[in-house]
Amino acid sequence: MKIPKSPPDWRQILAEANPEGLSRFFRLSTESAATDRYHHWDKLRFYKPPAGLTREEWWAALKLRRASQYQSVGLIDKKGKPFVFLVPNFAHKTLHRIDQHAGGELLMSDLPTEETRSHRIVSSLIEEAITSSQLEGAAVTREVAKKMLRTGRDPVSKDERMILNNYLTMRELERLKDEPLSEGLVFEIHRMITQHTLKEESQAGRFRTNQEQFDIGNDFYDEVYHVPPLADELPERLYRMCEFANSGTSVSWIHPVVRSIVLHFWLAYDHPFIDGNGRTARALFYWSMLRHGYWLVEFVTISRILNRSPGRYYKAFLHTETDDNDLTYFIVHQLDVLQTAIDELREYLRRKQHEMVDGGSLIKRLLSVNLRQRNLLAHALRHPHAEYSFAIHRDYHGISQQTSRTDLQSLADLGLLVRSKVGREFVYSPVENLIDKIKEFEDNGI
Repeated sequence: MKIPKSPPDWRQILAEANPEGLSRFFRLSTESAATDRYHHWDKLRFYKPPAGLTREEWWAALKLRRASQYQSVGLIDKKGKPFVFLVPNFAHKTLHRIDQHAGGELLMSDLPTEETRSHRIVSSLIEEAITSSQLEGAAVTREVAKKMLRTGRDPVSKDERMILNNYLTMRELERLKDEPLSEGLVFEIHRMITQHTLKEESQAGRFRTNQEQFDIGNDFYDEVYHVPPLADELPERLYRMCEFANSGTSVSWIHPVVRSIVLHFWLAYDHPFIDGNGRTARALFYWSMLRHGYWLVEFVTISRILNRSPGRYYKAFLHTETDDNDLTYFIVHQLDVLQTAIDELREYLRRKQHEMVDGGSLIKRLLSVNLRQRNLLAHALRHPHAEYSFAIHRDYHGISQQTSRTDLQSLADLGLLVRSKVGREFVYSPVENLIDKIKEFEDNGI
């Protein structure tokens, strides 16, 4: 990943302009169609500027407008310069949509039962645990990781342990959301995330030391992307971060979603730990969103979106650091990620509703199953983690033990149920993507 091109000094450009030139800047500088997003100089320099302005003058005019709207958050860089942000006009619309969906009731009807909600929460927590760990280099396939988490088997590698830790941490955030953020709570989250994955267990849940100072970069290209603050500064920096997270001591009100995103950036910028900083930062984002009542974040996974284009994620950090500590780049990126995650959840729920309707019709047309088996399959579509035993099926339908055994085993032979042993008896559960299996039978006339 290339380090973004540093912007020209817009203050110097304005200082050298005559009064007539300044007036022209204000008159001609607009966020035109080419800049309907919040572009960094690294990208803006390739666009055609408004008539009468050079690209550098256009940049200076845009920066002057942005600077007039900046507000600070309490985070400072290593030189004491504050981080700032603004909320562009287009971002207000995104925030409104997130407010409606992630904190409102618009999707509640699509999650009608407690079982449906519980199933979706578990699925999203698993997905977030896997993809957040993959962002940090965990080399475990999604299939293997899902099976480990669903069956409860112990991890057999450090990468699997990272995923398990992430999953357990995400489950704990619902309990922890009512606690104010403190050094102790941040350390607790870090310990949960890094348990049994560090070279020394004593490195979990504590600040890195001066002897553990490091740079973040690309060794192959000999590039340094970020130099975290010195270890001696970390206690004070974390204290200020907690103050920001808990009550918002800034003069101006900050939207809770923006506050949660800034918290994500803050922990990642300070990099207070020897390892696990990215996972901890993303966990704090979820903690903050839940604390502010955005319950729907339990059902979405931001890391899956980030993992599709990690370069954009990391570049959002670099854009902020290379342009006057302007957090807007990171905020806009994360708003896009969150909105995409919510949109994908809506599409998933819409698809599942259609599958339920279609599945019921398909089951009625299956030629190779009897009425009892059709009823069981209809139940399995609504309850994908249900378990069926010979005794339960027998008693429900008032049939013999042998008939019950034949019903369940024949569905397993067809590949619609999976048989496993629990204690001394066999139980049957629906296969993953049961609806797809049923559609195959319909296509083949089975």
